[in-house]
Amino acid sequence: MKIKYLVMDVDGTLTDGKIYIGNKGEMMKAFSIKDGCGIHDLLIPSGIQPIIITGRKSKILLKRCKELGIKRIYQNVKDKKEILKSISEELNTFAYIGDDINDLPVMQLIKDAGGLIGCPSDAVLKVKTISNFVSEYKGGSGAVRDFIEFLLK
Repeated sequence: MKIKYLVMDVDGTLTDGKIYIGNKGEMMKAFSIKDGCGIHDLLIPSGIQPIIITGRKSKILLKRCKELGIKRIYQNVKDKKEILKSISEELNTFAYIGDDINDLPVMQLIKDAGGLIGCPSDAVLKVKTISNFVSEYKGGSGAVRDFIEFLLK
């Protein structure tokens, strides 16, 4: 099986799942430099396309994706399965990393097709149960990099 796409959830996977809100309503998120290096310096040069599919919408995410060279970003998505199917019908060429119950339908779809599923160590139990790979790292703390290294072995 050749993985062509790595689909990533954002909150709780590329971040620690916390949203910091200031007094004036400004929002901040923290991203791991290790995850970013894994995406920019390992994943993309290997020929695997990074894809973001997230249920929230954030300008912060767009800025981070631009820095990393991620061109396919789908925000404010309610049904991640539909987006996935619009990208390719070859679901066995996908890997997916997510952390919570809203990721389960798309994770199960990819796993049933023969693709690979990963999650951070602090993912919910149902996600850990169906994952092929459970990182030793938490979301936002290198879990995505860990999964990328697993995929490239």
